[in-house]
Amino acid sequence: MRMMRSWMFVPGHQRRMIDKAYGLKLDVAMFDLEDGVPPGEKDTARAMMGGTLARPSSGMLRFVRIHPAGTKEMEADLRAVIRPGLDGLTLTKVSCPEDVLRVSSILAEREEQAGLERGGVRLIAIIESARGLIQAAAIAASSPRLIGLMFGAEDFAMDLGMFNVRQGEAGDFLYARSALVVAAASEGLQAIDRVYLNIRNPAGLERDTRLARELGFTGKALIHPAQIEVVETVFRPTDAEVKHARRVVEAFEAAEADGAGAVAVDGQMVDLPVVERARRVLQLVSENTTRC
Repeated sequence: MRMMRSWMFVPGHQRRMIDKAYGLKLDVAMFDLEDGVPPGEKDTARAMMGGTLARPSSGMLRFVRIHPAGTKEMEADLRAVIRPGLDGLTLTKVSCPEDVLRVSSILAEREEQAGLERGGVRLIAIIESARGLIQAAAIAASSPRLIGLMFGAEDFAMDLGMFNVRQGEAGDFLYARSALVVAAASEGLQAIDRVYLNIRNPAGLERDTRLARELGFTGKALIHPAQIEVVETVFRPTDAEVKHARRVVEAFEAAEADGAGAVAVDGQMVDLPVVERARRVLQLVSENTTRC
């Protein structure tokens, strides 16, 4: 599955927001049945999922955020959303591999009955607790359906007993975010960063997204359409990065053809890991061109 940068939560009971999501240049819409829906609107949101998922997607992937594994709410969610048009499920409050395996088992039983490709529904696990972070590597290895880990900062802060995550460096969660990236990378999964809650601060969003990219995240969760362009721009390789990557690959391949043991680009020695990073940049550019 291609690398996806923008993952936007869309309240599953709000028809206007669902309609708007289908008109956006967005990688993934995560139609929400969990925290984004008031308790009295849960059944309404579930009833709307059939029509929501049946619409043409124009390349946007459709995921649904469901309630935690093992709850009655999760069972009701799955009955409503395992149907044609569902690309994946966003699993909440994942604290151990068994949470992922429980949902994977249900999908294996119901996919074909619903007319879906066997194994076609993918999973994202949101890590939102200290236990989940400690278990992140095991969670990442739990199921071939899993394509990524997402960091849920607000619930994580609550689990740690933090009073305010908006002040100072504590709000950056550098250890937790780095640990999640490492766990995801250990299984070749995508790493999706936390949401940035202040929708009126694009400069703050840009700083937070740049930090996420530097930490190794591949995408970011969003809560508002105005955040899409900033996130897409930050995670997209710049022209300078693309030009440098091409020079690195071309110089390395030329040296390899000549039997040279080493090559320098812009005054820096180039070895295989540097070349592979450059090739990854060019692959991202190719993916972006394809989806445009």
